Order: sequence, then structure tokens, then C-alpha cells
Amino acid sequence: RFSCRRLGGGLVQAGGSLRLSCAASGFTFDDYSIGWFRQAPGKEREGISCISNSDGTTYYTDSVKGRFAAASDNAKNTVYLQMNSLKPEDTAVYYCAADLATCEYYNKYKDYDAMDYWGKGTQVTVSS
Repeated sequence: RFSCRRLGGGLVQAGGSLRLSCAASGFTFDDYSIGWFRQAPGKEREGISCISNSDGTTYYTDSVKGRFAAASDNAKNTVYLQMNSLKPEDTAVYYCAADLATCEYYNKYKDYDAMDYWGKGTQVTVSS
């Protein structure tokens, strides 16, 4: 499972920063690709980043590229999403996920429901 939390409150002003973390337990962290997702009300779930277990390449969707950074700390079995320069449109519930398939696979096929492990969603609200 993933046990997830945020550093600081879930409400932040536009332009601010927030860090989310998920700690993995019950599976071998190093074997898994790690993805971050978000879903805003009435919108489809969006994959925003993925650290691939194939070669460690980190992918970002264009809407967050240059603002968000995903990282992993294998010693702590923890993954992070650093969110900077937040915009109101970043308001969503954020999730971490892990899967034995590569990020490249999910980038292509986008069958995210098949991913092996999901953390509980964390609400992030960005005010104007």
C-alpha cells in the first residue's frame, strides 16, 4: 500500500508550493514504476508524472513540466511530488500509484486502472 500525506496544508495560494509524499509498504519499491495522478471534479484522471522502472526516466505531462518535480527515495520507500508555481487549475485530488509495468507502457496505453497500487487521494486546492 501507499500511505500518503502532504507537507503543509492542502490549500495554497496561486504561485505557492506544496509537497506531497507517499510511503510504500507491502511491496518491493524498487521493482515498480511510480506515477503521480490527479483528478479534478468533473474531469478525467490525468497522469502528471512517472518514474519508470525500466531506466529511471521521469516523465511529465506538459501542463506541469517545469513546475512539478517527482522524486523517489528508495532508502525510505517514499516518493515525492514537489509542486511549485501552483495555479488554480492545479486544484484536484492527487494520487500516487505504482506498477510493475514501465512508465512507457502506461504513457502509451493509459489503462491506469490496471496499476497495482494506489495511494489515497490528497486534496490540493489552489486559490487565486
